[in-house]
Amino acid sequence: MDSSLAIRRIGAGDRDAWLPLWRGYQVFYKVDLSDAVTETTWRRLNDPAEPVDGALAWRGTEAVGLVHHIRHRSAWTVGDYCYLQDLFVADGARGLGIGRRLIEHVCEAAKAAGCSRVHWLTHETNTDAMQLYDRIAEKSGFVQYRKIL
Repeated sequence: MDSSLAIRRIGAGDRDAWLPLWRGYQVFYKVDLSDAVTETTWRRLNDPAEPVDGALAWRGTEAVGLVHHIRHRSAWTVGDYCYLQDLFVADGARGLGIGRRLIEHVCEAAKAAGCSRVHWLTHETNTDAMQLYDRIAEKSGFVQYRKIL
């Protein structure tokens, strides 16, 4: 693991570092989100009243990874859950433990916020990431369904 790595919460001055990672994430998943979605996401990440939060992984002055997470209610617990929505590490920085560190950051933030669980999804073809996930978390056994409205 890279000892020079720093994980820091996203701040208003980080847009130029965040945007290429956000776009890289979209390329990875073969989606093209509109500028309106990107602007709304950025605004939410920087609004303390929003349940959306995020962090960047830094090696020196270069941002090499991002994570976004969302606190939400659950009908099954008193405390909130935390959904780790987006996790991305730049091509040249993969395999260095950065994804694990970003997940750990989310877990620490969720625990501090009183959440009882962190959960996330990945695409069934994302086998490299699933090797990490299988080591640090448990599969729920549930299958996700969705209906676009």
